Amino acid sequence: MIAFLRGEVISVSENRVVLEVNHVGYQILISSRDAADMPSVGETVKLHTYFSVREDAMQLFGFLSEDDLETYKLLLNVNGIGPKAGLGILSALSSDELRFAVLAEDAKTISKAPGIGNKTAQKLILELKDKMSLEDAFEKRLQKASPETSREEDARSEAVQALVALGYSNSDALRAVKGLDITEDMDAEAILKQALKKISFL
Repeated sequence: MIAFLRGEVISVSENRVVLEVNHVGYQILISSRDAADMPSVGETVKLHTYFSVREDAMQLFGFLSEDDLETYKLLLNVNGIGPKAGLGILSALSSDELRFAVLAEDAKTISKAPGIGNKTAQKLILELKDKMSLEDAFEKRLQKASPETSREEDARSEAVQALVALGYSNSDALRAVKGLDITEDMDAEAILKQALKKISFL
């Protein structure tokens, strides 16, 4: 219904912001991560929004990035995760961290989010892993990476995809590469060699 709002920041707290748009004040629920990155009072900001209508409430949820909004919509499709739980997950984890946790089947990381136990984290992984791909996850991370880190991300991505091509699962490949101490001078081949040594112990 409301795709985004652009307006002046009137007030910000840990989980909500009030924006003035054309002399109307909108109270928008936000993640604590976005609250920390919100511009100062009096400055202009654009928030991508999700309008939640329930029997007992109508609420507007906002996100600084469109990627976070799309991730939030995916979370709402998981049985047992409502609007506030979804926001809690994106307060604890970035969209990138959540994608890689799902693909690595890392329930421990996901269950760090408030109100998300191991059982719900496992359900989330089960329902979302087929809706996410390694290529897409690395591509989105690269879009946000600085020039200094993008080379490392490229090499990391190539190594993970090479492991998958060798027959390892996405989760094993991600876990093997994630656990390595990767230096700036390591290329994809060097990362792959280290990962192959490590993967046999997983």
